Amino acid sequence: MSQTSNKAAGSQKDIRLAGRRSRASLAPDYRESASWTIAEKACRSHWFARARRIACYLPVGDEVDTWPIIARAWQMKKRVYVPVVQENMSMKFREISAESDLHRSSFALYEPLSGEFSSIDKLDIVVTPLVAFDEDMNRVGMGGGCFDRTFAMLKHRKSYLHPKLVGVAFACQKVEKINANAWDIPLFQVVTER
Repeated sequence: MSQTSNKAAGSQKDIRLAGRRSRASLAPDYRESASWTIAEKACRSHWFARARRIACYLPVGDEVDTWPIIARAWQMKKRVYVPVVQENMSMKFREISAESDLHRSSFALYEPLSGEFSSIDKLDIVVTPLVAFDEDMNRVGMGGGCFDRTFAMLKHRKSYLHPKLVGVAFACQKVEKINANAWDIPLFQVVTER
């Protein structure tokens, strides 16, 4: 199975479909091993070392497993927050601990039932899921627009300060070119197993 980047696709809908297929085609043992490699690379980065408040999605389905990143953050006494999707498809970020009770939301995502919320400008890093990405750090997500809506203020900055949006993905999810929409928020970095 080839782990190289896909050719440039047309619409974001087409890219989303191709990215989901590529990710789903990975063998479970490869996905697990690659997730560990991605977590190790992320946790050795300068931005992770410096961060005090990290937001990170909780994985579902065949997404990159972020639990090793979360566990390392806790070991390093960092505060960890996870997204809680609101009715208007924006997100708030609630603190999570090893003792947090999780429930499956109406959006089929795991969310903590309690915990302190953080304003997004207090977060240092936001580890984001994605379906596809390109060399220019453009991202295609699941199509709900939650990240773009929530972090719209980053579109108006000259440089990234807080938070930095870091995507985690399998190498097979990379495409040559994504024609970004005006409202799409580019990533600071993407970490893959390669």
